[in-house]
Amino acid sequence: MSRIGNAPIKLPQGVDVEAAGDRIKVKGPLGTIDSPLPAGIKVSKDQGLVKLSRENDEMALRQKHGMARAILNNCVQGVSKGWEKKLELVGVGYRAQQKGQEITFSLGFSHEVKYLVPKEIKVQITDQVRIDLSGTDRQTVGQVAAEIRSLKPPEPYKGKGIKYAGENIRRKAGKTGKAGKGK
Repeated sequence: MSRIGNAPIKLPQGVDVEAAGDRIKVKGPLGTIDSPLPAGIKVSKDQGLVKLSRENDEMALRQKHGMARAILNNCVQGVSKGWEKKLELVGVGYRAQQKGQEITFSLGFSHEVKYLVPKEIKVQITDQVRIDLSGTDRQTVGQVAAEIRSLKPPEPYKGKGIKYAGENIRRKAGKTGKAGKGK
């Protein structure tokens, strides 16, 4: 029995869910998301609640039941509240500048690094070291944040690089600095 898959999803005010064949369309105040629906999963709506059920108890379908419910719940939250990721640049001279949907980074390399953000993602840069990403699709927001972080991941000795806000970087001790060893 799938506990996650059987849990109903409460639809916020202004959010509508339509299932057509193997696709689910979720409309809300922040936009529309079209998501796939695995074969064998049925969607039923009544009085502001959406419930997913499966046709049979085969193992493959049981595995997809909870996943389909989680994806649909993420879509509902995305079109009603939106998803957000925050990044921080740590290091002397590290900064970011935005020109339209392109972000230019100075990350200590001999050249500037440019990153083109997809148009469905909204970017806001404050103080040249804080980047706020927001959008309706959780997967896209997370993927863009991960790609930006991978441009210069935080290193373990000084912690310099691009990190998620609130991320704890495990630091290493470095050299001990004892001179005259073996004299």
